[in-house]
Amino acid sequence: MSRNFLVVDPEKDFQVIKGLSAPARIAVLKLLRKRGALNVKEIGEILGVPQSTVSLSVQLLEEAGLIRTEIIRARKGNQKLCTNLYDEIAIVFSDKIDDARSGGIEVAMPVGLYTAFEVTAPCGLCTSEGIIGLLDVPDAFLDPMRMKAGLLWFTRGKVEYQFPNNARLDNREVTELEFSMELSSEMPGTNPDWPSDITITVNGIDIGQWTSPGDFGDRRGVFTPDWWKLNGSQYGMLKRFRVCETGSYVDGIKMSDVCLADLELGARHSIRLCISVREDARHPGGVNIFGKGFGNYDQDIVLRLTTK
Repeated sequence: MSRNFLVVDPEKDFQVIKGLSAPARIAVLKLLRKRGALNVKEIGEILGVPQSTVSLSVQLLEEAGLIRTEIIRARKGNQKLCTNLYDEIAIVFSDKIDDARSGGIEVAMPVGLYTAFEVTAPCGLCTSEGIIGLLDVPDAFLDPMRMKAGLLWFTRGKVEYQFPNNARLDNREVTELEFSMELSSEMPGTNPDWPSDITITVNGIDIGQWTSPGDFGDRRGVFTPDWWKLNGSQYGMLKRFRVCETGSYVDGIKMSDVCLADLELGARHSIRLCISVREDARHPGGVNIFGKGFGNYDQDIVLRLTTK
């Protein structure tokens, strides 16, 4: 099971230490870790503290890079939705920090935690327990329940995710970047011979395109829940998109000459991933993105950074 972790150097990561230095902010972090995404009002009601106190705590936690916030539409105006980014935070002194970080940096992003989208029907989202909103209605992608989605699909368009650039926070040089995710084409029903050109974009730069061979429904996915109809998409293929000094690769096969230097990771606080099926694609066959609780791999979209 993938876990999101952060290693903190107390001699350098002052903003993170500040974010962790008050009981009120720790309470917010623990609540978000336990309950998932919540808005400021919900946090205040559960913790029994004024909304102004919560707003200040959220601001400091966001500045420290410990939570992610997003403004979404609500019944009355807008609301700020807050999400915890880490399962574990370790404070390690500098003489031990290289050993603690030797395994690289990994962040798992739920498939419903996109920061932007533009999709066309057929489209939809669901959790391991049921459908979110209405099927084939793009506005359903605004539903706050999307944070719990384990599967989403659309015919044309895109979803974009914003990952924290923990290598920059740690002042470490990235030597390799990899995204892994379970993908398939999308069509009404299923068809194993239904190619779709899926474009992967990082920090606004297309690193390449992978053509999914089809939409797979010949058997139930290993983790796909029983309630999910058997004539719907059941599983995908686990794909690894890697960018290094020599170019961009999918499962070891070169996609393009886009290399790490083109992504300018050292100058960015976040790493943006966009998954799209474009109108001008040769095979515009839609996309399914499988997350935890669906498909054959039971994983979120995982970012792995290898560093010096």
